Amino acid sequence: MRLKGKLAVITAGASGMGKAAALLFAREGAAVAIVDINGAAAIQVANEIGAAGGTAYAIHADLSNAQECRGSINEAARSLGGIDIFWAHAGIPGTDVVEDVDLAEYELSMAVNVRSCYLTVGEAVKHIRKRGGGSVILAASIAGLVGSLLSPLYSAGKFAVVGLGKSLSLRYGPEQIRINVICPGLTATPMLREFMGRGSSDEQAVETQKKFMTMIPLARLAQPEDIAKTALFLASDDSAYITGVAIPVDGGFTAK
Repeated sequence: MRLKGKLAVITAGASGMGKAAALLFAREGAAVAIVDINGAAAIQVANEIGAAGGTAYAIHADLSNAQECRGSINEAARSLGGIDIFWAHAGIPGTDVVEDVDLAEYELSMAVNVRSCYLTVGEAVKHIRKRGGGSVILAASIAGLVGSLLSPLYSAGKFAVVGLGKSLSLRYGPEQIRINVICPGLTATPMLREFMGRGSSDEQAVETQKKFMTMIPLARLAQPEDIAKTALFLASDDSAYITGVAIPVDGGFTAK
């Protein structure tokens, strides 16, 4: 098992890519703390891991709240007995409006997509340091590598996450804390419909997705497990000499 004896925390770990990673990390031997705004869903994932013989804890937190960002990570560390692996996976599509944007929507998008990442990592590294090092993974997007026509604000936030990951890798590398970024492409998660169809009909959202599919060389959506397997690689000693990279997991979308 690639994560035997490791202690892992995943934010937004109750659905989509986060859930897939929580289940995979547990199968690979890690004890997992699942932080999510949907407390009931987090409990379900933790129970599923427990039923399979693993160890998991569910922690309810709204990561748009700065205090809960910090508190959730410290609660996770207390539950697990420390942290070796942290995946800052939380994010939202946010508004696609530029002209006359509602500032409350702007603030919410930046709070979840950027500030929560910054604050949770700031707490997690304190605990990882006590374990002698470990792995931090940030969730960005291909929209953090190339511009997004659908949501300039989302793209701005994800570019910030990529820059944050690279910068933090320089700061914490000497402490053997590796920090890397995963940049998923279109992935079959509950958030995909929201991202593709803000304010549009289901039919329009489907058409938008079809257009994007023609740009993917592998000609399919990513599955949550595709992203989770990349996270497992970055969490494990298989990537022991990798830090400061932003890895696109996008079926070739950004190759052009």
